[in-house]
Amino acid sequence: MIRSQPVAARGYNARLSVFPTETPMSLDRVSSGRNLPDDFNVIVEIPAHGEPIKYEVDKESGAMFVDRFMSTAMHYPCNYGYIPHTLSEDGDPVDVLVITPIPLITGVVVRCRPIGMLKMTDEAGVDAKLLAVPVEKLCGLYKGVNRPEDLQPLLLKQIAHFFEHYKDLEDGKWVKVEGWTGVDDARAEILAGVERYRNAADKPAF
Repeated sequence: MIRSQPVAARGYNARLSVFPTETPMSLDRVSSGRNLPDDFNVIVEIPAHGEPIKYEVDKESGAMFVDRFMSTAMHYPCNYGYIPHTLSEDGDPVDVLVITPIPLITGVVVRCRPIGMLKMTDEAGVDAKLLAVPVEKLCGLYKGVNRPEDLQPLLLKQIAHFFEHYKDLEDGKWVKVEGWTGVDDARAEILAGVERYRNAADKPAF
């Protein structure tokens, strides 16, 4: 007579035998993209219209941490994330604002193309945000969108207003929004971020 294993043990052993070389998912294994700077990956940290919580990737572990609960009662007007294996001037990965018809979720990877950049500075220095849309293969709604001005003017105002004021209730923090620039500046920011990461002696885990 063959004795059956307990369910928990049977599932565990089966998992070991079927996936003997399985490794945990790690965000730092995601590439920067297929065709930089025109087709790149964005790891979403904060969904569009999500709760006022700032999530951020940890430089040491590559895990997603709660950075802070925002003091202002404001919601991100679009998805917010970063391009993996890039490094901006402030020591963080290159930030990206991703416009989508439906909010994404934290931790997903979405292929994007650039359409512009929001130039801004904060208490830590230069803090530009790329503006991007999904590649046409993922979503055809933005086929004719090639610059910030191709989006609804109110949306651009909402994004700029959010970043100008989302730190208003945090002591010692401030933001100055300088305005929107075109796709060429966005492409240059991507390539510069990739180069900084490649040249970094101690590469962060993102």
